[in-house]
Amino acid sequence: MPDTAHKHMTDSARVQPHDTSHVAMPKMADTLGMAMSMEGPLGISMERMGSGTTWIPDAVILPSRHFMKGKWSLMLHGFAFAQYDRQGGPTGRGQFGSLNWAMIMADRPLVGGRFQLRFMPSLDPATVGKCGYPLLLQSGEACNGRPLVDRQHPHDLFMELGAFYERELTSRVAMLLYAAPAGEPALGPVAFMHRPSAMDIPFAPLGHHWQDATHISFGVVTTGIYTRTVRLEASAFNGIEPNDKRWDFDPIKLNSYSTRLTVNPDKSWSLTAGYGTILEPEAGNPNAKIHRAVASAMNGRSLGDDAQWASTFIYGANKETGWSQSVLFESEAVLDRSNTIFGRAELVQKSAADLSLTGFVSDRLFNVGSASIGYIREFLRGCGATIGFGGSGTVNFVPGALTSAYGSRAPLGAMVFLRLRAYHSPHRAMQMNAPMPHGASMNILRQGARDEK
Repeated sequence: MPDTAHKHMTDSARVQPHDTSHVAMPKMADTLGMAMSMEGPLGISMERMGSGTTWIPDAVILPSRHFMKGKWSLMLHGFAFAQYDRQGGPTGRGQFGSLNWAMIMADRPLVGGRFQLRFMPSLDPATVGKCGYPLLLQSGEACNGRPLVDRQHPHDLFMELGAFYERELTSRVAMLLYAAPAGEPALGPVAFMHRPSAMDIPFAPLGHHWQDATHISFGVVTTGIYTRTVRLEASAFNGIEPNDKRWDFDPIKLNSYSTRLTVNPDKSWSLTAGYGTILEPEAGNPNAKIHRAVASAMNGRSLGDDAQWASTFIYGANKETGWSQSVLFESEAVLDRSNTIFGRAELVQKSAADLSLTGFVSDRLFNVGSASIGYIREFLRGCGATIGFGGSGTVNFVPGALTSAYGSRAPLGAMVFLRLRAYHSPHRAMQMNAPMPHGASMNILRQGARDEK
């Protein structure tokens, strides 16, 4: 074969399926064609992105809507719950409220790579109050100068505001740079509200501050290198927990550091291991230090065009004077367009100080836990969104020594809610990373567009 012909054929073979610059695509907003543009370096789908710089399995997706605006690819993602939360026992309370957050991402090609801007707001401070919502055995952060116990703190208005850049270094290796005045360092797993195994669970895990609580840090810089299957990252970030002034930025610092390894061995798995040193976790105590080790395994599989099943196991441990540990298992199955089931079980070692218990040595550890199960039924769908009615029930577990504080060894909790979110794009739209003839891809695009009408 002549060298010129061989070179022409070789160059043609190198065209990636996401490179559609040579194709006149129809001008349609929010169709399956938008999925084709959502690819980053090394041909990795942008749908793999979780919170911060985390990855999720390729076999599952987060419900979102995609649009094109010139050279910018826009993604909208988020959830809103309107709930009644009732926690039993002497420390429990009932409360109406709304838990909510949104994610707006805009990315485009830049200097041989992909540049992305992110904004993630929440109105939690207004809709559940600056002291949050009732949640038995929860601990972490403070309100009005007092530690929050048996309550989950609200998210800040600025959950994330940052920029992300990725670029190929070779045909097999790429780099990343992430900088955010409010963002998430490379330490824990995907934050709970972004995990496909927990996205429809309104309440936070009891082990939140052992696993993924750094997902709102006021000051983050992360860099890393990766292949299609392995990602190694390092971060400098602000270890001070957000204060109870939820509407503004806290002082930005880079006083802590972490590293994380992520491996996606195939389309169904994402494995992580992270370690960090968190300095001054509570403002005003500059000598405090927490060493945190976290590992997770996330599995996902498609159950059809409109259905998927995702599960996550997390181990998280904190060391202050000694080590305290946590484990979590959660699973969510979107069975079809109308039905979702979910569950979570966890065990956490919390100290008497964590739970603001009197009559015990402050660093005495207690094994506490919970098991929850829930169901959501979709009843209204349109304009790219779905509204579902759901509920969940929780059985908490406390040792005998805490019976008087919690009224029993198995205090109960429950929540009923309405939930609004984008609906899933059909899974076959996310399968378009594999090479296929142009005509075949356009047929899938047209069929997907009909499905979404």
